[in-house]
Amino acid sequence: MFSVQPLTLMEYVSTGKDGTVVLSLYVQPKASSTRFCGLYDGALKVAVTAPPVEGKANKAVVAFLSSFFQIPKSRVKVIGGLQSRRKRFAISGLSLQEVRSALETEKTDNKQRRKL
Repeated sequence: MFSVQPLTLMEYVSTGKDGTVVLSLYVQPKASSTRFCGLYDGALKVAVTAPPVEGKANKAVVAFLSSFFQIPKSRVKVIGGLQSRRKRFAISGLSLQEVRSALETEKTDNKQRRKL
């Protein structure tokens, strides 16, 4: 699912001006399951089961990210691309290193699951 890259190449994770962590995502709505899918054109691809109507896909991504990072939904905000597949999400209350570490762990876990 994920291509293996060192943390320094996680270009889809950055810090916003207000100190929040910003994730650049490519969102695939109406997928069979909600999950990280790997990298797509410089962004982290996220598949969600929700359709892209009335903000349902955006809400599904917020719920997925809050669950993944174990933070309240109120700490995850869409800051760009409301009606586009390319979106930017701000995550408050976590450091850049904490977000990168969680994503790196997810990549490692996915790689180990495929080997089984």
